Amino acid sequence: MNIPNSLINQLAQQLNLPLKQVTATVMLLETGATVPFIARYRKEMTGSLDEVQIAAIRDGLQQLQKLEERRTFILETIAEQGKLIPGLEAKIKKATTLTELEDLYLPYKPKRRTRATIARERGLEPLAKIISEQRQPHLDQVVERFINPSKDVPDEETALAGARDIIAEWVNENARSRSKLRYQFERKGVLTAKVVKAKKEEGEKFQDYFDWTEPVSRTPSHRFLAIMRGVNEGILRMNIEPEPADAIDSLERIFVNANNECSDQVKLAVKDAYKRLLKPSLETEIRNLYKEKADLAAIDVFTTNLRELLMAAPLGPKRVMALDPGFRTGCKLVCLDAQGQLLHHSTIYPHDRSSYKRFEAIDVVEKLCDEFKIEAIAVGNGTAGRETIDFLKKLNLADGVATIMVNESGASIYSASEIARTEFPDQDITVRGSVSIGRRLMDPLAELVKIDAKSIGVGQYQHDVDQGQLKKSLDDVVVSCVNKVGVEINTASQQLLTYVSGLGPKLAQNVVAYRNENGRFKNKATLKKVAGIGPKAFEQSAGFIRVGDAKNPLDRSAVHPERFALVKQMAKDCNCTIEDFVGDEQLRKTIPLKNYISDKVGLPTLNDIMDELTKPGRDPREAFEEFDFADGINSIEDLEIGMILPAIVTNVTNFGAFVDIGVHQDGLVHISEIANRFISDPKTLLKVQQKVQVKVLTVDAARKRINLSIKQAEG
Repeated sequence: MNIPNSLINQLAQQLNLPLKQVTATVMLLETGATVPFIARYRKEMTGSLDEVQIAAIRDGLQQLQKLEERRTFILETIAEQGKLIPGLEAKIKKATTLTELEDLYLPYKPKRRTRATIARERGLEPLAKIISEQRQPHLDQVVERFINPSKDVPDEETALAGARDIIAEWVNENARSRSKLRYQFERKGVLTAKVVKAKKEEGEKFQDYFDWTEPVSRTPSHRFLAIMRGVNEGILRMNIEPEPADAIDSLERIFVNANNECSDQVKLAVKDAYKRLLKPSLETEIRNLYKEKADLAAIDVFTTNLRELLMAAPLGPKRVMALDPGFRTGCKLVCLDAQGQLLHHSTIYPHDRSSYKRFEAIDVVEKLCDEFKIEAIAVGNGTAGRETIDFLKKLNLADGVATIMVNESGASIYSASEIARTEFPDQDITVRGSVSIGRRLMDPLAELVKIDAKSIGVGQYQHDVDQGQLKKSLDDVVVSCVNKVGVEINTASQQLLTYVSGLGPKLAQNVVAYRNENGRFKNKATLKKVAGIGPKAFEQSAGFIRVGDAKNPLDRSAVHPERFALVKQMAKDCNCTIEDFVGDEQLRKTIPLKNYISDKVGLPTLNDIMDELTKPGRDPREAFEEFDFADGINSIEDLEIGMILPAIVTNVTNFGAFVDIGVHQDGLVHISEIANRFISDPKTLLKVQQKVQVKVLTVDAARKRINLSIKQAEG
């Protein structure tokens, strides 16, 4: 292991986790183990840490490594300057944050040409030192020695101004003063936003912040990001600072130690240092700090929502008809088999004014449902979605054929993507979009992994946050969900296989190529025959794949092949076959698990194996339930204040939740309207895809704004 023990100790302290568990996790990560694999199959080593804790160790370790790299660079740079005195070196080695390091490095950091640099060139640094010591009661005779017209110091005021510039730089580079002011900016800073006068009409959407003031420490993340967006679009100007007089006073307490002409000059230098150097620098730093906090909060909202959406209940392998609805252009219709393969596509016009086309649409749908033995119909929730649902419900369809509205957000992104072109090279984007809607009903996870997560529409200011951090966090969620559900290797798309622990894009491509050339995988061991999958990749991935029609029931389960021999031994000890052992719960209950504990296998793994064998390969997602919007409520014009309507949550934010009530425009349930008690985080009560009842509070059709209440609907 290449990670210093000091870093691991520091990480354990930061995360408040036992050192032994952190050390074991770091060792596993260093050897290439993935977060899902460690969480699922190495519980004995980590003390059963979950995915969140393991990911925190991984990310924390990366941050500490960056800190150490910067520390080494700073030490080497100052040493090269010949200025690395023991006291400074000790402070640098003791620093625990990047901010501390940068404060210590600032006086030694290469600078562009500054006013202080020019003053030094004019020979005024000795004068600055005399003034900063504040021992001389009078300055006339002292300053006179530094007047030198040949060095552009023609008079006393020029000499004093240059000396003040040098002192101001010292004040700015002083670690103590920066630390003290940083605290004031962070805890007592006031955020103000003003509109750029020339952009007042253009920036109407930011009108709430045209004249805004509040303590920055109390600014919620969504509001900070909204103001930052206004700033970035040139509509708003933002300022963050504590009371200037208080900030300057705190600096004077550090640097002013007398009451004479020298201290008067120091006061002027301190004031200048604050306004010209410290204030702009620390405001930028604090702005970045709160932007980072807001980013993390927004990313947390996005990842939570995405997890719920990916883990939404699947309809399962059913024969599905899917329609991408439309009025003038018609509804693009496809029929899919139980594996999601395209069987038929056409266009119908159920909303055409011509009765002929409407009757033709009825005939087409009824015949296709009969021909392909359709079990469910998926309808996109875009334009004409509700009207198409109403049309379908009036048809003479077989009993049990459910008509279900599907959130089509991102379907158009998929239909125009390289992935869609590869899957359906001979079909246009309308057919691909309809296929995506149908497949999304069958298995949301398998279909949504083909779409950039940012296009799914469950985020909060996702385009304003750090894109690198957002992508990393979203990828973590997708990986977690895919591996939690498991992947049927004989039907999974290349995109779904990409997220399986230990595979990635190249190996996923190789798996599909092997499947195309050799036919179905017979068991998990066959995975070893795929090009590029060596012992490590097999170890990391095998537990998360399923071979649904394998002879050995363990190949159909989440039991890792490294434990097949253990289960086989259990069956042998029960004098039965593995098939009987897996199929007989009472038989398994006779097994004394403690007899199978070894130096590699403990009770956590044994309990996991027994839980898995109760229902091998079970899907952890909830069972699918049908949902219907209120009849006759198809557009915002149909809404009336006071209506109680069924709704489905589409997005949960820090300020409330957006819900779909079937009118092509989501309504907002403000955080104050969620429950009859105070809640600080809507995610504690609501999640994406949750079904709720809402009451209509206000409707603004012109601005397409609907305000709803959950608590009033329940009360």
